[in-house]
Amino acid sequence: MLNEALSVLVRNGEADTSASSAKPAKAAATYVKPHAATGSEAVVELREAIKAKLVYVLGKTPEAARERDWFAATALALRDRIVDACYGAETGSVPDKRVYYLSLEFLIGRLLSDAMNNLGLVEATKAALGDLGVDLAAVEGAEPDAALGNGGLGRLAACFMESMASLSIPAIGYGIRYDHGIFRQSLEDGWQREAPETWLAEGNPWEFPRPEATYKIGFGGTVTMTSQGDHHIRRHWHPAETVNAVAYDVPIVGWRAKHVNVLRLWKAEADAPVELARFNAGDHVGAVAGRARAEAISRVLYPSDSSAEGQELRLRQEFFFTSASLQDLVRRHVAERGSLRSLPDHAAIQLNDTHPAIAVPELMRILMEDHDLTWEDAWQITTNTLHYTNHTLLPEALETWPVELMERLLPRHMQIIYLINWLHLEEQNKNARGRGPGEAFDISAVSLIDESHGRRVRMGPLAFHGSRRVNGVSALHSELLKSTVFKDLHTIEPEKIVNKTNGITFRRWLHNANPELTALAVEAAGTDVLDDPTLLERLVPFADDPDFRKRYAAMRKTRKERLAQVIAERTGVIVDPSALFDVQIKRIHEYKRQLLNLIETVALYQAIKQAPNKDWTPRVKIFAGKAAPSYVQAKLIIKLAGDIAAIVNNDPEIGDRLKVVFLPNYSVSLAEVIIPAADLSEQISTAGMEASGTGNMKLALNGALTVGTLDGANIEIKDHVGADNIFIFGLDAEGVLARVKEPDYAAKAIAASPRLAAALDAIGNGTFSPDDPGRFAPLVDELRHGDRYLTTVDFEDYWRVQREIDAAWKRPETWWRTAILNTARMAWFSSDRSMREYAEEIWRVKVA
Repeated sequence: MLNEALSVLVRNGEADTSASSAKPAKAAATYVKPHAATGSEAVVELREAIKAKLVYVLGKTPEAARERDWFAATALALRDRIVDACYGAETGSVPDKRVYYLSLEFLIGRLLSDAMNNLGLVEATKAALGDLGVDLAAVEGAEPDAALGNGGLGRLAACFMESMASLSIPAIGYGIRYDHGIFRQSLEDGWQREAPETWLAEGNPWEFPRPEATYKIGFGGTVTMTSQGDHHIRRHWHPAETVNAVAYDVPIVGWRAKHVNVLRLWKAEADAPVELARFNAGDHVGAVAGRARAEAISRVLYPSDSSAEGQELRLRQEFFFTSASLQDLVRRHVAERGSLRSLPDHAAIQLNDTHPAIAVPELMRILMEDHDLTWEDAWQITTNTLHYTNHTLLPEALETWPVELMERLLPRHMQIIYLINWLHLEEQNKNARGRGPGEAFDISAVSLIDESHGRRVRMGPLAFHGSRRVNGVSALHSELLKSTVFKDLHTIEPEKIVNKTNGITFRRWLHNANPELTALAVEAAGTDVLDDPTLLERLVPFADDPDFRKRYAAMRKTRKERLAQVIAERTGVIVDPSALFDVQIKRIHEYKRQLLNLIETVALYQAIKQAPNKDWTPRVKIFAGKAAPSYVQAKLIIKLAGDIAAIVNNDPEIGDRLKVVFLPNYSVSLAEVIIPAADLSEQISTAGMEASGTGNMKLALNGALTVGTLDGANIEIKDHVGADNIFIFGLDAEGVLARVKEPDYAAKAIAASPRLAAALDAIGNGTFSPDDPGRFAPLVDELRHGDRYLTTVDFEDYWRVQREIDAAWKRPETWWRTAILNTARMAWFSSDRSMREYAEEIWRVKVA
């Protein structure tokens, strides 16, 4: 019987992906007369399908087609096969229970390699394009990274969507179809510069527009009351402004094409594209102002909230996609099941972080106002359908909104939040009266309204209170949730918080990103390892096989040579692939401590200068990541990396013993080049600050050795790969909490470490910024007089472990043995395992 996803995928037929041919032809793929076909039926069919899409959908001849045109044609041909894959499902058209995954980010990257791999058509596609005189690698490179996310949160959502499809868990992901995403990062004289991403400039061949799935999203207005015959008062919201949410569907095909799910993205559109009366009166700009205001919602991911206007746009963005998603899933449930009372039995809604927390009052509003349910019934349904994943312990990331803004923008929702809070606090007051004298309880600590710094709605506690389950994303993180940010709420509902450690999809981060290592694994562990990553354990004995270690090292060298070429092309820096590639790739933030790495780099540079004849281990320090546009300190850290690189890389006394590289515009596709080439994985956040991390998993899976603190999933990685196969340093979470209570801890750490003091002096006095000696004073002053993230405290232990790593690199047999063991023992960190745990223990969905 037809897979239920098919009705979503093919309802409107093929999307219009016509692309302009006005761009210069110099980027065209070289077309040569096709050689004889391989004879494979699949290859022939695919070749003809690609040609047909090129000619009849894109309107291009093979001779005039650019690489981007060949990509679009190939994507469209594969998309047809994804739709065809829906026919192979044995389940009924309506699953017993469906997961709805709400996330403000989905960092899906390029989809061509995923589609080919999961359809089993990599070689067929390569051969089909080869018959047409086109190189598959060039076609893959022509696909833009989808600008739908920023960092680990969005990439996790993408991995989870792929795993749910691979496990045949019926699911729909909901997000925003951003026109420009976060931003395109470039470096101008070392400074980060932001420009809009243009990934949709020539359309998206993977998506299906769904204009029939359009919902009205309201803002502002008034709330009226009517008295019903049953003596109940009904409230009705009358928005002053409405925006249309228009659906675009991207199919997500699972492994071996056994199941297809859908990522539904919302685009904001105005009710009327132009106010004709104003336009005809001569106000041509004002006539389209409403359209610009509406479409701003889906323009950019994370607009700066440093202004009141920016805060309002962020809240509009979050409510827009949450409301559209809830309206859509409620409509679907009613069409399939009739009564909304059964919603918890057939739907599990997962809120990925705090951004969709407004789902609590919005689902209540929909149930009460649109479907006439009582408060009690609506609350029972809401709290048994919603589930909330928390991704951070940082207070600034647990969103709060000014009550005034909420009352103005979402007046009905503010009323619902007030009532939720009143009932919640009344219950706690009642419970408090039964406590003994030694059991004092601060009722304000569990209120959904923070009264201490101006009245603000606390969205994390709102999501906590309105959800059936709340989960952290690593064992440490989940325990810290119970003892820190949700301590008081956990006391009230001690069974609500559970742990679900993050995972990554091995199809993307091993099979696709590192085919050389995959081939080695298949040869040693058997082809079953492609379906069952736990079979990677079969590689353990090969860690002691000298021939296998040699081949593993050769594989890494190949990948390092490719990365060295990319580094040369993008930065002009020439690096030696035989050096240790030391990698820190992640969002630039003070708690992730790129600054600790850079200070150690300066100390190492000074040490080499002082003893140039010593047998130093050659290193290439590789950084990549974006800083939020308004995050001044993070942008200064990027500039520091560039200034250090300019001095170190051009010092003839240093040579190839130390190189520093910052690769701009970090993305999924760039990560797929860096990760398989990494020797050392820097996971050095302040303990207790990183919820989990997934970059640590990707790098360890590909055989990079981890240097890190006991933070996030590093702890579980250590448990799985073995304490002897990871480099741990620094304070643990308890030690951090104790140290920050000590007076002058930063000054004491600097005084106790001459090399740290010398490095900070060099950074602060302009050694690396002679054109502006005071440029980095804000960074150094913060470390000397505050150091919130204990960079100075952990420095000496970090230096120690880095010298251990230097020594380990000089013992290649031991190094490659450790690398192999890292790959072999990372299977537990598969997102398939994560999704099984979510399905069975949170969503109550059966997994085959």
